[in-house]
Amino acid sequence: MDTINTQQHVIGLDFGSDSVRALIVNAATGKEVNSSVVYYPRWIQGLYCQPAQSQFRHHPQDYLDAMTSAIQEVLTHVSPSLVASIVGIGIDTTGSTPAPIDENGTILALLPEFEDNPNAMFVLWKDHTSVTKADLINDLAHSGKFTDYTRYIGGVYSSEWFWAKAAWVSEQDASIAKRAHSWVELCDWIPAILAGTQHPRELRRGICAAGHKAMWHKSWDGLPSQEFLSAISPTLDGIRERMFTEIFTSDQAAGYLSREWADKLGLPENITIAIGEFDCHMGAVGAGAGANDLVKVIGTSTCDILMVEANQVGDRTIHGICGQVEGSAMPELLALEAGQSAFGDMYAWFKNVLMWPIQTYAELNPDFALTAEEIGSELLPMISKAAEQQGIDPYTPTAMDWLNGRRTPYANQRLKGAFCDLNLGSTSPAIFSAIVESTAHGAKAIVDCFTEQDVNVERVIAIGGIAQKSPYVMQMCADVINREIIVVESDQCCALGAAIFAAVAAGVYPNTQSAQEVMASPVRQTYLPNPNVQALRANRYATYRQLGLHMEQIAEFHQAKEHSHV
Repeated sequence: MDTINTQQHVIGLDFGSDSVRALIVNAATGKEVNSSVVYYPRWIQGLYCQPAQSQFRHHPQDYLDAMTSAIQEVLTHVSPSLVASIVGIGIDTTGSTPAPIDENGTILALLPEFEDNPNAMFVLWKDHTSVTKADLINDLAHSGKFTDYTRYIGGVYSSEWFWAKAAWVSEQDASIAKRAHSWVELCDWIPAILAGTQHPRELRRGICAAGHKAMWHKSWDGLPSQEFLSAISPTLDGIRERMFTEIFTSDQAAGYLSREWADKLGLPENITIAIGEFDCHMGAVGAGAGANDLVKVIGTSTCDILMVEANQVGDRTIHGICGQVEGSAMPELLALEAGQSAFGDMYAWFKNVLMWPIQTYAELNPDFALTAEEIGSELLPMISKAAEQQGIDPYTPTAMDWLNGRRTPYANQRLKGAFCDLNLGSTSPAIFSAIVESTAHGAKAIVDCFTEQDVNVERVIAIGGIAQKSPYVMQMCADVINREIIVVESDQCCALGAAIFAAVAAGVYPNTQSAQEVMASPVRQTYLPNPNVQALRANRYATYRQLGLHMEQIAEFHQAKEHSHV
């Protein structure tokens, strides 16, 4: 430590679904100096999205405007000398969130002719419009005609991922197919923009997005073959040679802050920009996770990262997950990714259902004593408290957490949510209890997916807003999973992980582990499972699994009907 400049600072940028967070961290101590959160202006208006059709698009200007405001804001409350001491920026984003680019690396929506075209924008992770393309990718990969390119991503390709989205959007919009030179993930684009290296020949791609979403693997010399990509869609003809051959871990530099962006942001020119990565992977690093720690990044959805020594898995492939990629989190460990397609979104959905008549009444009656916003802010805490007091018994309804499909185990975005065992005595708190329990059941299914394949899970660590703010949800998870759950102190773990990588890429630390030992977040609280409820929890989990089998049959029925009409 005595060789580290105690005045050096780094910035972590965390691009979430709704907002971007900027965090300044002292690289020598890990102290979080200041942070800011800025919401995406177009996104909060609901522009370019059609939730009923599972279409969720983000305008690239939203990211640029919010990032600029967040960094400018976080710098306003620190001294000029501290600003001058900033040596690096790390970036994490949601994923898979790709967008089409032209031959200069410009996102098509930033061109005048495409500025209001949703197909020219970033396709957010939870956009499921490409489900039929995902089906085709799986059929091709398992046909025996090609290498099974799903081998290292759990055996199932998802409509949440890179190639399904690129192919689907291109087929729906001939103007995009004609103009798109290539496609880029948000976590690769933001570092390139800051460094001025967005041209396809200069743009550095991270192993995280490449391995988990674009089916990159060293055993088949990188990306899937052009023959395979063309079989997905003729709109992908020739794209492999326009993509990339090299990949990088996030302890490496994507480039250095350009003069243009230094002037715009108020930062020193030429500070190091680290290779980008998905939020959950950097969150695991920020939480101090190591081998055999399962980190749950809990937000609108969850992304779960379990890092292991590569020799623990060996030549095996772990089925039903979202990829096993060396170096996609800690550079020296194999990262296994899983997750739930809805978690906090389930709670928000229930709130919206309850709020509809209140919102409508308030709009029709301007003299209503309380605004709908005031009621809405108190609604879930009130129901959560009542649900906790009421508890769960054999008569509580059972819910299925697949309102936005299933990510793990075995991705299937055709699946839907469900409730069973409702009766005339089922109250709002009882239904909310079932919803919370269903998200805990989904979390247990992920732990089981690993342990049933002899992948050891030693600790469960939870990060994110829900982990920090809802003891009820976290205790439910501990009881259902029947494991202790550790919650860490930082409420910006993903941005903190990005800052850790910024410190390594900038040369403050020789490697990620040494940086993590100093900068990672300490433990805040530990939730222990209640032994008195384990028999009831096991019975209800069995009911959940049985309900899941029924919902899968319904999804298969609807898919068969779709195919019969093709």
